[in-house]
Amino acid sequence: MDMAVLRLEKVDALLRQAGVALAPPAQVGEAHYLQSVLDALCDLSSTDHLTGVMNRRALLAVLEQELDRVTRGGEHALLLAVDIDHFKRINDRYGHPVGDEVLRVVTQRLRDAVRPMDSVARIGGEEFAVLCPNCPPSFAMAVAQRARAAIEGSPINTTSQGSIPVTVSVGGAFALPWVKGGLVDWMARADRQLYRAKQVGRNCVRLEPVLSADVSAEEKGLLFGWSGAEGQLADQDHSAQ
Repeated sequence: MDMAVLRLEKVDALLRQAGVALAPPAQVGEAHYLQSVLDALCDLSSTDHLTGVMNRRALLAVLEQELDRVTRGGEHALLLAVDIDHFKRINDRYGHPVGDEVLRVVTQRLRDAVRPMDSVARIGGEEFAVLCPNCPPSFAMAVAQRARAAIEGSPINTTSQGSIPVTVSVGGAFALPWVKGGLVDWMARADRQLYRAKQVGRNCVRLEPVLSADVSAEEKGLLFGWSGAEGQLADQDHSAQ
């Protein structure tokens, strides 16, 4: 048998182990089969296998796009860093299978608590991130508190250990409009607020104060290489929205 066919069959077996069922092809080397394998591999590379949401790699790509959008579009974007409180105690007391159940339920509750346009990601262990595009600062606390309350609202029912009360700590920071910020800095600022939430007792929200991001037409021209007329037109377009 051709070695390429053997390798494809091995990839097929690995995908099926990960829960990805490919349609049985008439012939392994068919174009539609190869495309389905590539699509499945791309999905796996960007998805957390346990919870089904974006992984850290996919989140970084989405955050980069969002930074560019807010720089040019003049809208705020909120990044929430979410961490399950005392998750190690859950694993130590009940075991990792129960810990996995908790992670899946927390993920679903976060997804239910945010808007369809928001993105939830599991970025490692018990750590999550929520990207909220087009989120004005006046709404930020309500958004973050809704996510926190969704977890605290009722204990998590597990298959073997009954109900377990779970809470999360939340920190948040904004990508400011008209200001080209760095991805690492944005994530670090959200993490600092998360650390503050943990310092004051957990199961709470801490958000970074929002600084003024007013930018003149001349400053926008320097930022984007516009002429003065183009900068004024951009201001007029934004005011009309």
